[in-house]
Amino acid sequence: MSDELAGLLERRLSRLWGSAVEIRGLRRLTGGASRQTWALQAVPQWCEPLRLVLRRDPPGHGDAPTMAMEAALLAAAAEQRVPVPRLVDHCGGDDVLGAPYVLTEHVDGETIPRRLLREPRFEQVRATLAVELGRVLARLHRIPVAAVPGLPHADPLDALVRTYDQLGEPLPTVEVALHWLRANRPPAAEETVVHGDFRNGNLIVDTDGLRAVLDWELAHRGDPVEDLGWLCVKAWRFGCALPVGGFGTREQLLDGYAEVAGSRPDTARLHWWEVYGTAKWAVYCRYQAQRHLGGLTRSVELAAVGRRVCEQEHDLLLALGFGVGRAAEREPAEPVQLHGRPTAADLVEAVGEFLRCEVATQADAALRYHARVAANVLDIVRRELAVGAEQQADHARRLAGLRMRDRAEFAAALREGRLDPFDPAVLDAVRADVAERLAVANPGYPDQPH
Repeated sequence: MSDELAGLLERRLSRLWGSAVEIRGLRRLTGGASRQTWALQAVPQWCEPLRLVLRRDPPGHGDAPTMAMEAALLAAAAEQRVPVPRLVDHCGGDDVLGAPYVLTEHVDGETIPRRLLREPRFEQVRATLAVELGRVLARLHRIPVAAVPGLPHADPLDALVRTYDQLGEPLPTVEVALHWLRANRPPAAEETVVHGDFRNGNLIVDTDGLRAVLDWELAHRGDPVEDLGWLCVKAWRFGCALPVGGFGTREQLLDGYAEVAGSRPDTARLHWWEVYGTAKWAVYCRYQAQRHLGGLTRSVELAAVGRRVCEQEHDLLLALGFGVGRAAEREPAEPVQLHGRPTAADLVEAVGEFLRCEVATQADAALRYHARVAANVLDIVRRELAVGAEQQADHARRLAGLRMRDRAEFAAALREGRLDPFDPAVLDAVRADVAERLAVANPGYPDQPH
């Protein structure tokens, strides 16, 4: 696939620049569950090699309007002094590179959150980054809405509920959050351009500060504080305590925003959007998994994301002030002896060791990354084999205590008002359910700072 894509890029850039161009070092980068990201060097006859980055929809699943909008946003953002990669080329059709794409210049710096949050070379910039991001967001929100034709708009709660309902897997925790979000919704704000995915992981940072804002595909019209709240969602702290991406405080973020905007966003509005963002990520984790389950994009990474829903439920309960305890330790169930040894758990463990010790040491970065994801998935399976049956029995007993047959009926009763979402007995059942699923999906998650 890379050889074919390199040939298409050579033809396109040769026509665009009026000179023969050679493509070198084309490689697909890890990350980006919905779009492909490729790094490359373009070597024209008339100058030194240029480092470029290609973002392309998966062939056969192109989204021309979104890609065209992303190109327009990059140009409009640059005019407002928002740091973005320089746009080189873009196309909304399939006839040039096989799918809609945006091609930009490479920007030096780091995007991997765990490196940004832990490596000593970023220590100084971490101290100032929250303020800087506040300033950048204020400039971003100055982009004229008219400069980006077709920018989508929808009521955020209605859009979230539509996506959630389409999945057909109702969750009591999400229903509790939706009750709170409806009851505490702030007054409407003047609409601006909203980035939609402004967070640690979509930012290029160097030791001297922010270098570029990436991934504009979810941009829309809306409340500007949505971007600030999304940046504060616990998922984007990657195990660090500070609420703004793991590297700063909310006060620093709002200080930076006020410097440029001239007014300081209300903290209650910020909290509402933080809760909303956490609920949204819970739903979208399951939505990502559905792309795998439905056959649209078969991917071990997308399948693994589906088991992160309970992490976001945990964070939702924390954000709402309810908290979640740790599930009680359970002794692993004795394996069924019909098939003898190795048991299913033994086989899962063996494959996990193969992925971690052999596949994850290969040269290809994407292969190493997906091998680690696959090994983590097998750990989840091994834990579920050990304690899943006992957990399921306890879950059924909790539901019976509320006179509910299953989780779907429990969620429906909360939505319809047949159960009070803030009743202590109801919340106890919700908390216990989340804690049990976390014990399988990621038992160390409750130990992360919050």
